[in-house]
Amino acid sequence: MSTRKVIVIGAGPGGLTTALQLAGSGVDVTVIESLDRVGGRSSAIESDGFRFDTGPTFFLYPRVLQEIFQSVGRDLFKEVPMHRLDPQYRISFGNGGQLDCTPDLERMEKQVVALSPQDAGALKRYMDVNRVKLAKFRPILESPFNSMKDLLRPSLISAASHVKPWKSLGQELESFFKDPRLVLAFSFQSKYLGMSPFKCPSLFSILSFLEYEYGVFHPYGGCCRVNERMAEIAKEMGVKFRLSEPVTELEFKGKRVVAVKTDQGRYEADATVVNADFAHAMQHLVPNHFRKRWSNEKIAQKKFSCSTFMMYLGIDGRYEDLPHHTIHIAKDYEGNLRQIEDEKVLPMEPSIYIHNPCIVDPSMAPPGKSTIYVLVPVPHLSSNTPWDAKQTALYREVTLQRLEEVGLTDIRSRIRYEKVVTPANWRDDYFVHKGATFNLAHNLGQMLHLRPHNRFEELDRVYLVGGGTHPGSGLPVIYESSRITCKQLLNLVPG
Repeated sequence: MSTRKVIVIGAGPGGLTTALQLAGSGVDVTVIESLDRVGGRSSAIESDGFRFDTGPTFFLYPRVLQEIFQSVGRDLFKEVPMHRLDPQYRISFGNGGQLDCTPDLERMEKQVVALSPQDAGALKRYMDVNRVKLAKFRPILESPFNSMKDLLRPSLISAASHVKPWKSLGQELESFFKDPRLVLAFSFQSKYLGMSPFKCPSLFSILSFLEYEYGVFHPYGGCCRVNERMAEIAKEMGVKFRLSEPVTELEFKGKRVVAVKTDQGRYEADATVVNADFAHAMQHLVPNHFRKRWSNEKIAQKKFSCSTFMMYLGIDGRYEDLPHHTIHIAKDYEGNLRQIEDEKVLPMEPSIYIHNPCIVDPSMAPPGKSTIYVLVPVPHLSSNTPWDAKQTALYREVTLQRLEEVGLTDIRSRIRYEKVVTPANWRDDYFVHKGATFNLAHNLGQMLHLRPHNRFEELDRVYLVGGGTHPGSGLPVIYESSRITCKQLLNLVPG
């Protein structure tokens, strides 16, 4: 077989795992990235000795990435040392009570019973059912879905009764837990998908299961360190990286992409892998007449996830009693979700997530200081949420007030570094369509063959990886999208 040249657009987790696998198979790979560092919306923010994850802070289900590392002769846990968390996180309920969620199921059962005696035994039933569900659904997560015919696979038919596509995640969990607080405790993970658990398919009950069965990890240096190490290994394998070099144009011969252009050069390609945000990349790089199924008009009709308002705070000292991960669920949680998804207005008493990594990993801040990462789910960009300077200042104040209300009473006086990221920043700085941090929503009308395909059928020799393609969002699933894509791409023989 002649030398193959593949261009990967975007150095996010999907693009990096793709580069590793292709390079391991002898492919000549160039990765082109618009930012000045690898990772995309999973990259590092660094300033004044403070280091933050831009996006994901939960590292889950390492099996997929470990297998990818093994495929290129590496060991994930040796390359990126990690700490398994116990407790995994704290959930604090606006309606009273909290859980320090531990992977020790005996201890976790005691906490569940203390919170809700009527739910004794529910945790074991939940784990047993979802263990089978994951086993049934794994072949689906690991396979391409390129047409309706793929729905007839025996694996999908066999999984249907376990996946229960007719139920929402909230309804599924209500079949296990009587206390509505426990329903939320085992469904808040739908935030990884940017969706309400009451609209999200019941399949995603496996998300919480994965945490308890396989653990929640902190990679030393943050989740961003995983991306950095993948890039270092890829370079050792001969992959070329072009950073701070946004792609400006694709060069076509018919419907085949033959080269990728930037302001700094032209890069010929036998195949192109798009790891950029799907909706943004299609509308900015591919002429509309080449896209019937995913035309600009069709994309405008799709449903997109929520966005996030972010605060990255470098502070004096450390909050020793604040867990590594804390989720504060608003008293009116369903009202918050309705405001975000339906009304497209900003919650004034929002649920918030706080990341306090320095209690495990002091390397993420200078001596005597620490980092606090705050995420607030908000609507994606719309006419109701312009995110001008006035609205940004307003929501900064709302967020700081919430931090004070949940116990960080002196947070303002301790701030030494601050960065805010709004949905407008996700759009303008990270090129995310509508600032929808978690890509296309994960409803049944936008999953499997109805999601953008890993082999993009509207163009020749163009492939997709990342949260905007099958199987969907979340780091383990993005890694799996890369494996699916690479298996298809490696069958390509250049013309």
